[in-house]
Amino acid sequence: MKQIRYPFSEETVRSLRAGEIVQVFGRVFTGRDRLHKYLAEGGECPVSLRDGALYHCGPVVVPDGDGWRVVAAGPTTSVREEPYMAEVIARHGVRVIIGKGGMGEATQEACKRHGCVYLQAVGGAAALLAQRIRRVEAVYFVEEFGATEALWQLDVESFEAVVGIDAHGRDLFGEVRGASAAALKELM
Repeated sequence: MKQIRYPFSEETVRSLRAGEIVQVFGRVFTGRDRLHKYLAEGGECPVSLRDGALYHCGPVVVPDGDGWRVVAAGPTTSVREEPYMAEVIARHGVRVIIGKGGMGEATQEACKRHGCVYLQAVGGAAALLAQRIRRVEAVYFVEEFGATEALWQLDVESFEAVVGIDAHGRDLFGEVRGASAAALKELM
């Protein structure tokens, strides 16, 4: 199992291969539909995403003293961000995407061109994944987008995921679709 730490360098990201299990440490930002659309259309980000990780997640967050505590942080379906993801990678220098279910061809090409990977987090394990979040460092766009769609800045430790799309063009999701289609054709 490889460990990767924020900031995520291009060299580190390009060393990862589809199918490898990784543990993520350090800063991770959350983002969903409204944030991706806003950033892809040229909206200003209040914090640099360069060499960072963008987690397709709408965390369940509760007040905790003067700050926040994440009680659930499961991945959301990533393909919803496909219309925006390639532009966000190119414009903001994102190196790591975390989500579930894979991405489309435009994102795969952007990963290859710009040195980015897509990590598959475990769906259905929101409470367990929340235990990997050490703290909420900051939150942006709560007023504009609401708590679920806000840009949460998290500090994570030992956040496990599988490299689903690497920076060399390999896509595990596409491979499974292809193998399944071939098996179905043979059965028919």
